[in-house]
Amino acid sequence: MTTSAPTAARARRIALLLAAASAAMLGGAFWFQYGEGLEPCPLCMAQRWAHAASLGIGLIAALVATRASAPWLLALLGLAFLAGAGIAGYHVGVEQHWFASAFCGSGDAVAATVEDLKALLWETEVSRCDEIAWSLLGISMAGWNMIVSVFLALVAFVAARRVAARSKP
Repeated sequence: MTTSAPTAARARRIALLLAAASAAMLGGAFWFQYGEGLEPCPLCMAQRWAHAASLGIGLIAALVATRASAPWLLALLGLAFLAGAGIAGYHVGVEQHWFASAFCGSGDAVAATVEDLKALLWETEVSRCDEIAWSLLGISMAGWNMIVSVFLALVAFVAARRVAARSKP
């Protein structure tokens, strides 16, 4: 047996674990939304898209990673986690009022008349990006997401580097 088979298999396992971590993060977000009634703001939704991308990349890597592709797929996965960490970090900045967000508005609803607009405004629950809905140990959900996403990115990058080093002939 060559060293490439265990290396690709190891990379696929790591990718699967990272995909599972993203699935768990998404599951937590859905739990807070549907189980606890905390409506997500637009920045919360963007963070979910980053985890969905990480989940997809991780699953692809878990299924098709080869000796040659594994380091690149793991690095791509790390970049997806870093993107999510960046969005979460931006959200933390908005929560702390360090800067304003152009992404947080009233939504995509369109009213044809003034009466329709009034009805939309009264019926629409607007979840603000600059209000912290939940925190643990003084860290908001966005803050925890940033911490976890940075950690997962580091795991992906270290794994990519190690797999690349073991794959060299």
